[in-house]
Amino acid sequence: MSAYNLILIRHGQSRWNQENRFTGWEDIDLSVQGVKEAKEAASLLKKNHLHFDLACTSVLKRAIRTLYIVLEKIDQLWIPVIKTWRLNERHYGGLTGLNKLETIKKYGAEQVHLWRRDYKTIPPLIEDVNQNKDRRYKDMLKLPIGESLYQTKTRVLPFWDKTIISHLKVGKKVLIVAHGNSLRALIKHVEGLSDEEIMKVEVPTGVPMAYTISIEDFKAENKRETLR
Repeated sequence: MSAYNLILIRHGQSRWNQENRFTGWEDIDLSVQGVKEAKEAASLLKKNHLHFDLACTSVLKRAIRTLYIVLEKIDQLWIPVIKTWRLNERHYGGLTGLNKLETIKKYGAEQVHLWRRDYKTIPPLIEDVNQNKDRRYKDMLKLPIGESLYQTKTRVLPFWDKTIISHLKVGKKVLIVAHGNSLRALIKHVEGLSDEEIMKVEVPTGVPMAYTISIEDFKAENKRETLR
């Protein structure tokens, strides 16, 4: 049995990933390639004989669909699943929906790089929105109008502390299928990376990353390992 007790997977390629657009909280589905990547991720989990006690994902369909494709392929559809907005992608504010190359032409590569990768830089904000229009977010006091990675980490960590740790401490194995930046937020935390180090971390779509998390301090005992 594998010693890994935490597996992170970024959802398969979405239609907006395919179009090179900033997606954020927009609820965009998987592309054909994204479905294929989800199945390939499942094959790697199966090859490594990984079994889970709990799965967690966001409330966005590209992550949810990836998770269910994976669970079906590894014959573990029966395990409990928690869906939470706390695992949603970083909110890209006014960048949402824009083509990344066109945005670089307009604002310059350096500025776009800061918006995408800097830990505390916030993208252009949108106008305040009414969360009552979407039942997924009815328990939120206020919807984000644009987030830095730091702000994303701030909303992800309460879920880690309250829910994930409570399962890890009793020996359960957890699968998290989420998004590039919500996973980068977790990676920064469990690996203890600096603000500068996390800027260099890329999370590819549909690739399982494996950790053994210490049940003493709930930090990673290993650097993330890509399953093969």
